[in-house]
Amino acid sequence: MTNPPAGMYESTGRRRASRARGWIIGAASVATLGLIAWPVMSHYQIPPFSDKGDPVSYDQAGGANDGKGGNAKPVDSKTLMPTGPKAEFKNAKTLSDGSQVSVVTLDGPKSGFKGKVWVWAPKEYKDPKFAESGFPVLVALPGGPGNDSNYWALGEFGKDKLSLEKSISKWYEEGKSKPFLLAMPILNPGPDDKGIYWDASDIPNQPKMGTWLTEDVPDLMKANFRTIKDRAGWGYMGSSTGGFASLKSVLKHPDKFKAAVANGPDIVPDSPLWKGHEKEKQENNPEVLAKQLAATKGPDVYIAFQYGTKENKTMIKGVKDFMSTYGKGPVHTKLWEIPGGTHNGATYLSNMEAPIQWISEQLEGPTPSS
Repeated sequence: MTNPPAGMYESTGRRRASRARGWIIGAASVATLGLIAWPVMSHYQIPPFSDKGDPVSYDQAGGANDGKGGNAKPVDSKTLMPTGPKAEFKNAKTLSDGSQVSVVTLDGPKSGFKGKVWVWAPKEYKDPKFAESGFPVLVALPGGPGNDSNYWALGEFGKDKLSLEKSISKWYEEGKSKPFLLAMPILNPGPDDKGIYWDASDIPNQPKMGTWLTEDVPDLMKANFRTIKDRAGWGYMGSSTGGFASLKSVLKHPDKFKAAVANGPDIVPDSPLWKGHEKEKQENNPEVLAKQLAATKGPDVYIAFQYGTKENKTMIKGVKDFMSTYGKGPVHTKLWEIPGGTHNGATYLSNMEAPIQWISEQLEGPTPSS
């Protein structure tokens, strides 16, 4: 056999070693890029770097495993255990404390309307000391368009990236807020363009948005969470059209809801869809509803208003007139003016600590187990 040229084996070994080093360097580069990309991909909730879209269940701490209330016993007579059936929630966002904002498409059995509802439970919902306790519910409503979205659910506002969920968690830790369950449904069946909107009401021959917001959405929360049986555990918060909806819902159903925070709200219904339906329009007019509530002497309701001083003067006058005319007897009102504030969610949320503390004082729960 002919002898190989001198140095052949040594050269081949060097090439193999070089390839090995290349693979190692390549793998290390990929790993490094992965480490760099992971927090970015995770921040923007991009699979597979996040749990976005994963199923979410809220019954870990004593809920209804069989959809019929399970075997857990409530801590007191005010607590309502989950009634079922369980909804198929999907994770929309995971917060830094591990709590999750999730979403479900709800086919409203009472309204006949089908739309998205985002929900959030604070980390205290899984605390063993609250395992059999009912939590208060705050239905948070956006302004327009409020169709197929709810900015309270996923939005972050301002330079400090405030979110409603993070704010409530912070305020609870500071002793300023209840640990609210949040229900954040869409507000309108379509975009509020071309001057068309639905006033969060059952306008004849239109989707029943009033029933959707005051019956189907609360029923969803009762089915899947430990809640408070009576109105003392239920309130609304909203902006603009959502503020009107919050004001009107509490005044129209004082037997179901006790309090509301209305940010920059309209005071009277004014959708063009009411044309030809004056009777029904007045049945959804907060001024008429407040007058009726005063005539029946209750039950007491609590309405907080918040607006910026740079907002529409007609809206500001409407709020002040409502308070001076109807804010008496069973209708208790409170006002916060935001110096220099404008008509937007960032303005309201960055100044909402006091209104949330106020509504927390009006509502009950949760009661820790002994």
